[in-house]
Formats: sequence, structure tokens, C-alpha cells
Amino acid sequence: MSDLAIIAGASSGIGLELARCAASDGYALLICADDPRIHEVAEMLRADAAAEVEAVQADLSTRAEVARLLAQSGNRPPALLMANAGIGLGEKFLDQDIAAALNVVNTNVGGTLALVHEVGRQMRRADEGRILITGSIAGYMPGSFQAVYNGTKAFLDSFSYALRDELLDSGVTVTCLMPGPTDTEFFDRAEMTDTPIGARDDKDDPARVARAGYAAMLQGESGVVPGFMNKVQTVFAGLLPETLLARMHRRMARPER
Repeated sequence: MSDLAIIAGASSGIGLELARCAASDGYALLICADDPRIHEVAEMLRADAAAEVEAVQADLSTRAEVARLLAQSGNRPPALLMANAGIGLGEKFLDQDIAAALNVVNTNVGGTLALVHEVGRQMRRADEGRILITGSIAGYMPGSFQAVYNGTKAFLDSFSYALRDELLDSGVTVTCLMPGPTDTEFFDRAEMTDTPIGARDDKDDPARVARAGYAAMLQGESGVVPGFMNKVQTVFAGLLPETLLARMHRRMARPER
């Protein structure tokens, strides 16, 4: 059985905490991010957990960079894949730079698909493996002032459950981690610190979110929504009309300026 865990988007936040979880369980790590700090994270994990860690700085919005990441595994089928790379973008869609909007799609959707497609095939051939895809409860709501990001997360939430069903006759499981607002660099990078949701001081702890997702993945669960209020929000999202959900999201994500 492989002892390799691949974690994308591991330079900070939930991805970093997922890497810590795998390192503490003795997995060899292949970690990736588009941030040069990924190499500092690798050194920290080697020191803190005495883990075998290889770091790759790569922008997973392109298939070439996904291939470069996977080449570092030596085509060794991993035991765990945590597809956590993702970015956001605030403001009205028509006011956004289209290149930036497309980069959100290419990273969140295209990069995740390319990574999961290749690693999923390796796992299926080996007839074992655990895949964790970071979706979001944002995928349950039309995302006014965050329309592209929420759309990508709706795709990933749906894709995770569909892929899981397709793999039911194999030894490979797929788990969808669907966090709510989490205390990470996401809102800074998405330029959303001037929004009500970005300014909230009660965001979830990324370590707690990661532990919930990691445990669910190891147990082969279909999905997990960490936090009671986030669970409540997903229930109501299934009951309320989309026009009302979009209006509710507007109140959270519209810049206060």
C-alpha cells in the first residue's frame, strides 16, 4: 500500500492543516501551491513531524503545471489526494477583469479536474485510494458579488458526488469537504476584506475544518460540512428560492464602500 499523500494548495489555511494531518499520520508528502512559501512549509513539516516532504511551486490553472507536479511523484500512486487548490474573486462579475475571472475557473475547476483525473486513474488501477475535494457551502448559493467563485464550488460539490458514485465498484473513495467562511488568506487574496463576510471575526478555524475533512476522507464518507451553523445554512439553501439566496449573498459579499 502506498504511503504517499498529495496535497494541493498547501501553503496556508486549510491545505496547510491537511498536510499537517497527513504528516502526523506518517505519510510521505508531496505538497504544492503557487506561493513560494510552499518550500518554507515543507521545511516546517520536516522539522515538526519528521516527515518526508517534497514541495513543488506550481500554478495548477494549467495542465502543464499539473503534469509537472505529478511528475515529482515518480508516477507512484498516492494513498491520499487532497485537491484543495482554489482562489476567489469579489466584486460584480461585469466589473471584474475577465482574465482574473477565468483564472478562478481554470484553477478551481480545470486544475482540480486535471489533478483528480490523473491521480484517480492511478488509484483505480491500484484499486485503492482516498480523494478529498475541497468544495464549499458557497456552492449551495448563487454568489452575488462572488458569482464566478460560487459557480466553481457548485461544480466541485456536484462533481465530487458524481465521481464518488462512478467509483462505487472500486477501492477508491471520494469525499467532498464543504467549509463555510474560514479564517484563511482567502478574503485578502479575493480582495473581499471590505465586505461583511470578509470582516467577520467568527470565521471557522482552518485546523478544525481540515481535521473534519481529513477524518471524513479516511472513513470514506461522501461529504462533510464542518460547523453546526454551516450545516443549517445548507439545509435552508435547499428550501429557499434562488432569487432569495442571491439576495442574501449580496448582503454578505457586497463591498461596504
